[in-house]
Amino acid sequence: MNKHAIQAAALLLFSSSPLSVSAEPDKLPVIVITASRTVQTVEQTLASVTVIDRKDIENQQAHSVADLLRKVQGLSISNNGGPGKATSIFMRGTESDHLLVLIDGVKVGSATSGSTPFQDIPLDQIERIEIVRGPRSSLYGSEAIGGVIQIFTRKGGGQLRPLLSLGVGSYGTYRGYAALTGGGERGWFNVGISHTTTEGFNACSGQPGVAGCRTLEPDEDGYQNISGNLRLGYRFKKGVEVDAHWLRSEGSSEYDGGYTNENETVQQVIGSSFRLSPMPFWDLALRIGRSQNESDNLKDDLFKSRFNTVRDTASMQNDFLFAEGHLLTLGVDYQQDQIESSTAYPVDSRDNWGVFGQYQALFGLHNLQVSLRRDDNEQFDHYTTGSLAWGYEMGMGLRVTAAYGTAFKAPTFNELYYPGYGNSELNPEQSTSIEVGLRSSGEWGQWSINAYQTEIDDLIAYDASLFKPANISSAHIRGLEGVLNLQLFGWAVNTNITLLEPKNRASGSNRNNLLPRRSEQSLHLDLSRGFGPFNLGASFIAEGQRYDDLANTRELDAYTTLDLRADYLFAKDWRLQSRIENLFDEDYETASYYNQPGRSLFITLHYQP
Repeated sequence: MNKHAIQAAALLLFSSSPLSVSAEPDKLPVIVITASRTVQTVEQTLASVTVIDRKDIENQQAHSVADLLRKVQGLSISNNGGPGKATSIFMRGTESDHLLVLIDGVKVGSATSGSTPFQDIPLDQIERIEIVRGPRSSLYGSEAIGGVIQIFTRKGGGQLRPLLSLGVGSYGTYRGYAALTGGGERGWFNVGISHTTTEGFNACSGQPGVAGCRTLEPDEDGYQNISGNLRLGYRFKKGVEVDAHWLRSEGSSEYDGGYTNENETVQQVIGSSFRLSPMPFWDLALRIGRSQNESDNLKDDLFKSRFNTVRDTASMQNDFLFAEGHLLTLGVDYQQDQIESSTAYPVDSRDNWGVFGQYQALFGLHNLQVSLRRDDNEQFDHYTTGSLAWGYEMGMGLRVTAAYGTAFKAPTFNELYYPGYGNSELNPEQSTSIEVGLRSSGEWGQWSINAYQTEIDDLIAYDASLFKPANISSAHIRGLEGVLNLQLFGWAVNTNITLLEPKNRASGSNRNNLLPRRSEQSLHLDLSRGFGPFNLGASFIAEGQRYDDLANTRELDAYTTLDLRADYLFAKDWRLQSRIENLFDEDYETASYYNQPGRSLFITLHYQP
């Protein structure tokens, strides 16, 4: 949609709110798109949202998407042995495949496993990440039970300039990134390439044939990745805007396993968008995209299996500002999934049509957001989801919100059709969520607190009596998230806490057990301060105990880690960064028998004119 028109709509919609004032008077409000598929400020969205921009990524000196997201409230990270290894993200206690992931508006992930390869998404190529907690199926369709993460690649714009960074670190790690960016006032382009290689460490201390990776291979499990990104676009004088983007990541990862122990992957996302304003009150956006997920699995360099999936998507969205403070959105989405695999699937493609509508309104001190969606899935007929959110300005910078939403997730091709395992009789999982929140912001900073409850029915789990997955389970999840960000004696203090009760409500011996790999308590604290050309920072993470299985017999101990970082601007446009991770060399696991890095040091040189 036309950028200027939608920003005007956002200002009209929220112009009377005192919370639209930034905590820093000279700083523009942070914009978020994912929560409503329209432009809003973070302070005004009725959802629980976190935005991580390029400055945050560089200040944190993060090395991967998972490294960055592990500090966000409501998220739990599970990793199978270090860089490049399978990484899962659990949002608000839901399953890892209950999270919808978008890259530049294109839906990504594997249609066979349902997972998103976060470990292969190149952090150097990312401009911004938006995390929206809570159900969003009424806007996006299947998978958005726990929430949505949207990743935006580097866009460019402005004067022509090169970017460069070189890094070296523990475990034989080397990183490099180079890019050229520019485009002037109306155009934008960014072309970049990045490379990472690491010797790694022993990924798994498994018990042969019994637990973990079910083998014992005490060796270094390395990883390398090469990625490229191209994005370009132009905004014409009459409000027409075109944008095209391409991201490709090729990875090779060694791991421990009895049947396979090496994985070669390709992740590619390509798409384009076209925006215009046919009339002053009407913005129209058209988008098409394709995401590819390719995986070759080997054992000691010998080919074993291949799983390739292609996801084609298209959407049309219309935004009508028909009165001051009233925005109506109507749209249609199309998705087709296809599989090419060395394993024969009886069904290897399916498509889905979705139509949605949303109404956002401002009534005095009250904000309202209502959305409804109808999905027509080739395999599962029709599913209807909806949401209702309300906000009220209480004065003195305080705002209260409440929300209700339903969501669903269609079974993956593996759950349905994998030979000897799948169950073609599965139904989609369905959920109902409620949430209340209170937040405030001012020149001193901001705080927020959100409480929520999610009920999931027809949860797909393995049925030992059938020797295949079935809709036999349900889950009851309660949570509380608190955030406090402020300036204290010159230090930027950012902290958050998550309290979670993710209960299994399936009948049988596992009833009321905790769902696997979700901690009940987590605390994240980050401090940073500038001293002239120097910037110092520290990040503290504390995670409570969790379990690795449904029976709650394999316990994963609680752990704490402390990272220290320093940044030195030693010349114009040149910056040297250093980071010590896991300072006290904590020995911990986020998945049973899979090791995590110990104390390690990384040094990076940046050139950014």
